Amino acid sequence: MGYGQTLTLNLCRVLDSIRVCPDKLSAKLEYFGHRADVKSGGSYILLAVKLESQKARHPQLLYESKLYKILQGGVGIPHIRWYGQEKDYNVLVMDLLGPSLEDLFNFCSRRFTMKTVLMLADQMISRIEYVHTKNFIHRDIKPDNFLMGIGRHCNKCLESPVGKRKRSMTVSTSQDPSFSGLNQLFLIDFGLAKKYRDNRTRQHIPYREDKNLTGTARYASINAHLGIEQSRRDDMESLGYVLMYFNRTSLPWQGLKAATKKQKYEKISEKKMSTPVEVLCKGFPAEFAMYLNYCRGLRFEEAPDYMYLRQLFRILFRTLNHQYDYTFDWTMLKQKAAQQAASSSGQGQQAQTPTGKQTDKSKSNMKG
Repeated sequence: MGYGQTLTLNLCRVLDSIRVCPDKLSAKLEYFGHRADVKSGGSYILLAVKLESQKARHPQLLYESKLYKILQGGVGIPHIRWYGQEKDYNVLVMDLLGPSLEDLFNFCSRRFTMKTVLMLADQMISRIEYVHTKNFIHRDIKPDNFLMGIGRHCNKCLESPVGKRKRSMTVSTSQDPSFSGLNQLFLIDFGLAKKYRDNRTRQHIPYREDKNLTGTARYASINAHLGIEQSRRDDMESLGYVLMYFNRTSLPWQGLKAATKKQKYEKISEKKMSTPVEVLCKGFPAEFAMYLNYCRGLRFEEAPDYMYLRQLFRILFRTLNHQYDYTFDWTMLKQKAAQQAASSSGQGQQAQTPTGKQTDKSKSNMKG
């Protein structure tokens, strides 16, 4: 479907567990998918509606819906409302979340403070660990696949001050208890996830080579570039690149030119392998190099020590005398913008007489 097109969903059928009013809803295509306002128990909840053509060459929405079902109940896992077919589409309906970390990075002029990076790292490690405990690896760890929760009493729209790319970030006024606060990080998009061990026997998948690259080349592990079967270590290494992306604002292998996608991937792989961890992390706390070296040193079947990795960053956080108050960089920017808006509104009211006319004093302060 193209941008701006609509799909009419019969939500009485799609969401039979929710009392829906009206019976039908036009869900307009947004940047991140579809969004639906659904009446439930006297209040509105916001839903994300993910569509996939039933004629897709490589359908994956059914697979993704099954993974979400397995992961349900975990902290930072979106709540799934329904999966099924409607018209010519496979449809996955879930609670709407807030902006992605990529969106927020742009909103913050592509600069995150160390405090924000470390607070995010703590939650990101935990989200990946939870997926691993359910016997799956994600295989596409990147800023776009981590979303912040949305608050119950917020209704704000942010636009990125960086570049021309803008995205509406609307948060819900919902009273629905399944919505989490603004401070909780969610992991999404499990279309590329893979089971790495058997539920019952705990047998790990075998080591293999000559695999195609799965995931996003920018954040892919070196072993993934080399065609080695991915395992838990690869998710963790990818996270290390995400953290350094936030620290540096870009990675050394970004912006490489090539005639074909294959050649570009080869260039990224070469640059990634030729860049020592100490060079990549130069100018930043040693814990980031320690993290990456640890992840790169893991064996194929080895379980990462998630607590050790969290502690690396928690100790650094305390050493830097930060407070874990969930005040992220974008929180500060939004608070500042709200204060400025309130101040401007107050000044505007003061500059009006009871009859709505400007005072002589306010006129004298105006230019042109």
